[in-house]
Amino acid sequence: MKERKSRVKESEKRVGGSGFGIPPKASPDVIAARNAPADKVCRELERGGLPVHRGDAEGDSSPGTSGTRVHVDPSTDGGVLVAWRTGEDLRAAAVDLLEKGGFSNIPPVLRHHETVVQRMADALAGILASAGFEAAGADPYTHGRAVLVKGVHT
Repeated sequence: MKERKSRVKESEKRVGGSGFGIPPKASPDVIAARNAPADKVCRELERGGLPVHRGDAEGDSSPGTSGTRVHVDPSTDGGVLVAWRTGEDLRAAAVDLLEKGGFSNIPPVLRHHETVVQRMADALAGILASAGFEAAGADPYTHGRAVLVKGVHT
């Protein structure tokens, strides 16, 4: 019993004390400081002609729209996350298939959705790097195909 309690405590330390794998949150000052780079990311993507929408912990400013999503990740290891959101029709078709599950081969519409999201993530990372940002793929288990912006090159 004592050994189990020790393992539980160690587990809680690794996951921010929640026991559910939720990463520890950064301080409000750190999160607030990430807003300036997030705004710069939005401006640069808009300059490139992309539709851009901000969404943060408080919610998404335009939940039903497609295009680039920029939000501040509140975790201690976070930064600014940038992801592509497909059009509603393709997104809904992919979600419907995932909810049904049970397929042995990936259906074409799901494969297409994943390809679009991955190709756009690659393009976003390249565009952001060209604009002077330090950008790379985020943790796929936590953030899917999002791009993580950690800073701006000096």
